[in-house]
Amino acid sequence: MLLGEMIAVALQSIRANLFRGFLTMLGIIIGVASVITMVALGSGAQKAIDEQIEALGANILSVSSGGMFRHGVARDAGTLTIDDAQAIARDAETVAAVVAEKSGRLQVKLGNRNQNLLVVGTTPNFQEVNRYRLFAGQVFSRADNAARRRVAVVGHGVPAKLDTTADGLLGETIYLQNIAFDVVGILDEVGQVGWRNVDEQIWIPLDTARFRVFGDDELDRINVQVAPGVEPAAAIIDVERIMRREHKILPGKDNDFSIADPRQFFNVRAAATNIFAFLLAGIASISLIVGGIGIMNIMLVTVTERTREVGIRKALGATRMNIMLQFLVEALVLCLLGGSVGILLGIAISQAISRLAGWMTIISPAAIAIAFAFSAGVGLFFGLWPARKAARLNPIDALRYE
Repeated sequence: MLLGEMIAVALQSIRANLFRGFLTMLGIIIGVASVITMVALGSGAQKAIDEQIEALGANILSVSSGGMFRHGVARDAGTLTIDDAQAIARDAETVAAVVAEKSGRLQVKLGNRNQNLLVVGTTPNFQEVNRYRLFAGQVFSRADNAARRRVAVVGHGVPAKLDTTADGLLGETIYLQNIAFDVVGILDEVGQVGWRNVDEQIWIPLDTARFRVFGDDELDRINVQVAPGVEPAAAIIDVERIMRREHKILPGKDNDFSIADPRQFFNVRAAATNIFAFLLAGIASISLIVGGIGIMNIMLVTVTERTREVGIRKALGATRMNIMLQFLVEALVLCLLGGSVGILLGIAISQAISRLAGWMTIISPAAIAIAFAFSAGVGLFFGLWPARKAARLNPIDALRYE
């Protein structure tokens, strides 16, 4: 029997018992759809993390106040000052730029509309270092910072928060804690970076923030851009040396500050996401095994039902290999049909999750190919035993079977 005839016979058998065939394929359909959906979610999460890492800027370290915990006891926290930022910028050989920050959530008003937003006092180079793009207007200058001018650059989502548009907000006066600020620039859309939604922040000159808004000289954070070609670990050592000198910390004493590479957090998160995605995909693949067992069960029933047919085929000259291939092809066709439906269902579910839940999903061609190949493998593996059983039937006994 030719392969084409075998496939035609297999499809005819499935059509003759359409509902039973669908139930048989259901395990394969669910398994393939689950694997594709889980991999799509994992790939989407990985892509989102990669975008967040990219949004952090090129090798940026974050210096913040506070020492390390040792033996469960919190050490005294130090403070960061503008002198620390200036010392790093002046003496660190591994640093390309320094951005000092002082931030806090403030009441922001525009007319009779108000929102509680994060306001960041920072140096004029914050946009360049973080690679933020301007949507409209301009960034405040060093002269604005030195003169402590009340000017502000707002994130892309701030106009909507204040029930206006970017064009409507640019050049307008907003009030931060009842202090008037002129909006001179609006950033392009950035999105979520770590725990912060950059699009809903407001940036003002650092000296304006320190002396006109917050009223103290301390900094919350010093962001340090690592020079090109320098490993972050080397920059951390360099910055730590300068900070210990500025804070007059004796050898053997704990730091009263901490230096973090935000990318390390995202890398750990990415690794955890990958493990979780593969774990879910592995659990989902169990459905394929269950579906394969179901196919083997149905094929054994089919062999019993078609015993006389096997006897007739053998009497007409069919060899053991012909009979074995016939039933093996039927099991394979069931799995491949189920795999095809499962692929379409998995793609549809992934797209539905992306649209309804807002999660990023990426349909992986490799995942589709692997799931399809795995479904074919399941058909071959679990169809082999029923096919061998059919091939070994004695033709005389098969013809007598009622």
